[in-house]
Amino acid sequence: MNAPFMTYHSTRIDKKGQQRWPLDYPLLMTTLVLLGLGLVMVGSSSVSIAEQQYAAPFHYLWRQVIYMLVGFVAALIVLKIPMRIWEELGPGLILLSMLLLVLVFIPGLGRTVNGSTRWLNLVGFNLQPSELVKLFTLVYLAGYLVRHHEMVKTTIGGFFRPLLLMSVLVALLLLEPDYGAAAILLMTAMGLMWLAGVRFLQFFLLLGVAASVLALLAYISPYRMERLTTFINPWADPFDSGFQLTQALIAFGRGEWFGTGLGESVQKLFYLPEAHTDFVFAVLAEELGLFGVLMVISMFTFLIFRILYIARQAELRDRPFGAYLAYGIGLWIGLQVVINLGVNMGILPTKGLTLPFMSYGGSSLVVMMIAIAMLLRIDYETHQDDRVGQKRGRQAR
Repeated sequence: MNAPFMTYHSTRIDKKGQQRWPLDYPLLMTTLVLLGLGLVMVGSSSVSIAEQQYAAPFHYLWRQVIYMLVGFVAALIVLKIPMRIWEELGPGLILLSMLLLVLVFIPGLGRTVNGSTRWLNLVGFNLQPSELVKLFTLVYLAGYLVRHHEMVKTTIGGFFRPLLLMSVLVALLLLEPDYGAAAILLMTAMGLMWLAGVRFLQFFLLLGVAASVLALLAYISPYRMERLTTFINPWADPFDSGFQLTQALIAFGRGEWFGTGLGESVQKLFYLPEAHTDFVFAVLAEELGLFGVLMVISMFTFLIFRILYIARQAELRDRPFGAYLAYGIGLWIGLQVVINLGVNMGILPTKGLTLPFMSYGGSSLVVMMIAIAMLLRIDYETHQDDRVGQKRGRQAR
């Protein structure tokens, strides 16, 4: 972990020759590369559908550019906010999360697409509250684990109290319905509780209950059960229930080693549904081949390990809130990447989850960029402690 690429930070030097604002260069550059590649793939995969729907082949591309610019502005603002402010805002943010999820059910405010009511109609923009809810929940849970660390480890009440709030959020998400977001939220929360040191018996009991509830929900809901069974053998009904997955697998097969070439995908021509959102990775596999697939997987792997490294450094320097939040963001992004890639490759049942930084979608993109800004801020404050210690050491000498 002490290799140069793990410790390098980009810095700005003031007039006195002192470092003013170090940034985690590996994290920043990996994120920018993923954003750039995602922008290219959104443009490539959405040309046909944008031409058909809006008579403007670059409609989705330009909207993604606007979302990215909004994300950069939001990230710059978040980068200036101390983590103690977020820690204080945690309880308020969890209440705001509940309010946002309730608002989607109000006629005129909520927007329904393909049978799911997941969006809020704003002026010229559709906000998906579940994306903000994931981040706000992590902020709240990180603060709770700091305030009640011993209670979480030693008492049942300390363990179950935040999970009651999680259950309310999960129930609201399931009513939309947004099974994928609910699963991500629940798994990330449980992962953080595990890292906080909860008792094994309590954790595995909760794990069993959560798995049973999710399995029951899948069993009693015909369309969820169909998704679970279809991915096992999509070729059994390739023109109906297995259509989306078979088209994604065809895209992977056509890509071979080095792909058909950028912009040369056939599956994006109205064969593969949601080609520019949930299944952008399948289009990438077709156009860039196994080489592109391995490149993207490698970048995401490095990104996740880098986030966990930042979390570990914050933990070692006694910054528990930053550490828990960074661990939570790492778990969240890692789980969403694994699920999206697994769905695209037919390893997991179909879920409506975007590929972070790469899929089309304003809410997901902006929130992910805000999360990265938080990580940069955590890393900055962690290394600020080192700089203060070094300064005091020089003054003592």
